[in-house]
Amino acid sequence: MRILIVGAGIGGLAAARALSADGHDVVVFEQAASLRQGGAAVTLWSNGTGIMDELKAPVEGLGSHIDVLEEHGYSGRVLLSVDVHRTAVRYGHPNICLTRRALLERLAEGLRPDTIGFGRACTEVTQDDAGVRVGFADGGTETGDLLIGADGRNSVVRNTVWGHDPGELSGWATWQGVTPLPIDITSSRRCVMFTGPAGLCGLMPAGEGLLQWWFDQRWTPDLPEPASPVAMLRERFAGWVAPVPQVLAAITDEETGFFPHYRHPVPSTWGAGRITLVGDAAHSMPPTRAQGANQALEDAWALACALRQGGSDVPAMLRGYEHARAPKAGFVSKSAGREDTGEYRPWLLRPIPSALAARYYTRWLGRASNYLT
Repeated sequence: MRILIVGAGIGGLAAARALSADGHDVVVFEQAASLRQGGAAVTLWSNGTGIMDELKAPVEGLGSHIDVLEEHGYSGRVLLSVDVHRTAVRYGHPNICLTRRALLERLAEGLRPDTIGFGRACTEVTQDDAGVRVGFADGGTETGDLLIGADGRNSVVRNTVWGHDPGELSGWATWQGVTPLPIDITSSRRCVMFTGPAGLCGLMPAGEGLLQWWFDQRWTPDLPEPASPVAMLRERFAGWVAPVPQVLAAITDEETGFFPHYRHPVPSTWGAGRITLVGDAAHSMPPTRAQGANQALEDAWALACALRQGGSDVPAMLRGYEHARAPKAGFVSKSAGREDTGEYRPWLLRPIPSALAARYYTRWLGRASNYLT
């Protein structure tokens, strides 16, 4: 089949790899002029790294392994420590934090040079019983047997099929980036989060001497935009335990990305006819469970599995994919949508034994994944 994919992000490129390997004629259309260079870093848990192996794009040698999740109070007291290496042992795949740029480059490696068409912004989507048609801002059109909307939270494809954007602001936002900062965490295998009245600061090694950092705060659109995001963060998180002050002293406005948190219920059916969705286009969710990239990879893997069934009923295969993925993606989305990681609740975390937390997280990850189960 000739398969059109709108969006060259994680879900779109993963789907392109899987479907190209299965012998389909795949073309990806991306509105940007090149692969995304920003977006800081992402964490691939055992489900994500396992699927990358399936796609013959292993991430070993990229980023940094993550074996422990720690939560501290803003004054330094350890509230919780979770041995997430347990999931790597249980499922046979590691947990790795790496830059989004490195992940996209690895996914794009080996694709035919003409697979990705850059500078092609999708503006119109139509279909009939025989196929799909995509119109672009440059006046061009493309036709195919099916269309995958992988164009992110502001998806044109999804809005065409659903008739609206379902995303709603959760009341939180993230300021984040990656910085070469030689502190202990940068060369470790630990993700360390600090919580307090101001919100959350997260620090995680991303490989190549880079530190992934993020600050979560309550936020609504009516709040005035800060003249300097970093100055605002330095004021809000002043007096927090080391290394938070060192991080705040090192970062700049230019490398700080701002991401409001969106959420919405995940429906059981994502597409219609010969059109389906993957990634944030289907299930926008806050980053509080660090599963966004992983769920996009899950979508690409499951979609390829569904199309391998063969047959001429393309809509039935796409609905089968969606119905298989919706419960898992919905479970993760609902969990992330609680926005509980930024809440400072030391009285809740202190009684949880670390071994119990590790067992819980291992089981939780299995519930979140079609691939692992």
